Amino acid sequence: MGRLFWKFFVFIWLAQLAGILGTGALFWVERQQFANHLPGIGDRHYPGPPPPEFADHPPPEFARGLPPPRGRPPGGPLPVLPMIVGLLASLLCAAGLAWYFAKPIRQLRNAFDAAANGNLDVRVTPGMGGRRDELADLGKDFDRMTAQLQSFIEGQQRLLHDVSHEMRSPLARLQAAIGLARQQPARIDDFLQRIEREGDRMDQLIGELLTLSRVEAGVTGELEAVDIGELLASIAEDARFEGSARQIAIAFTPGPSAEVSANAELLHRAIENVVRNAIGHSPDGGTVRLQVSSPDDGALHITIADQGHGVPENELESIFQPFFRGEGSTFGSGYGLGLAIARRAITASGGRIYARKMPGQGLVVEIELPRLSA
Repeated sequence: MGRLFWKFFVFIWLAQLAGILGTGALFWVERQQFANHLPGIGDRHYPGPPPPEFADHPPPEFARGLPPPRGRPPGGPLPVLPMIVGLLASLLCAAGLAWYFAKPIRQLRNAFDAAANGNLDVRVTPGMGGRRDELADLGKDFDRMTAQLQSFIEGQQRLLHDVSHEMRSPLARLQAAIGLARQQPARIDDFLQRIEREGDRMDQLIGELLTLSRVEAGVTGELEAVDIGELLASIAEDARFEGSARQIAIAFTPGPSAEVSANAELLHRAIENVVRNAIGHSPDGGTVRLQVSSPDDGALHITIADQGHGVPENELESIFQPFFRGEGSTFGSGYGLGLAIARRAITASGGRIYARKMPGQGLVVEIELPRLSA
């Protein structure tokens, strides 16, 4: 048993001991007072034993009662035996209560030690049994904390692995291009173009990683009122230029004039990532639809729909994870960070983003942003 158990045990037992002694003393005092005030016993004057001639037939006043024995208190002795039994019962009760309170705390302490040593698989709720009190709630909070920490650390480890993998590919191509340039000086211009292209890819990857790290850290910059109509018109214009090489049309339907509170640059990049993702997955000659609506729920709804192959139902949430690769999916020139950045940026603006399948084919990404009141 730990120190907490003995502390609980001593305090509970002392409290019970004080209660037993106090209650016993109170009853004993009341018993003494009651005995002293009994009619004919405490208040009555006894004349002493009857004369010898009246020993066989004492007068009526002597036959009513006997005087109290000499040297014995009128209320009787202390109830020693019941008090001992009460003390033993209080010992058992104190030990049980101390064990009941100290056991879950000891479990939590062991769990914290395990978590501090890196074991995040530890859970305390199964050991709580059927408890329904604050200690059981504390155990559930601990389990939820370790689960979130475990998910966060696994995500960071997966991200580090993916970043290392993505960085290694362009670095390998850079080294190959440099080696070939030394072996074939006549084609130095071709290899320099390759080196420049790989350098641009690495710069793009590092830029997206920095943006992702910034939004995950909550560094979203100063919020301001952003005219969503102007923002989307600018994005649609850039998207038309980007999609023109593959004859992809951008069907932009502006909604009612509205403003949202967000970092303009970050929100622009988030929505642009979704639109560029839609362009990348649309077939040549297809159409990407960008629509804005404002129903009566006080939010602004932005819908981006493409005509690609869509995403399986079980991967609709996973596509917002960094470097996610679904079965048979390709990123083209991207690294799988666009939608991850978009989710974190939209969340930082107080909104939410989610994906759903379009009837037929294609993917629909919905963005909801709280609009500023006029």
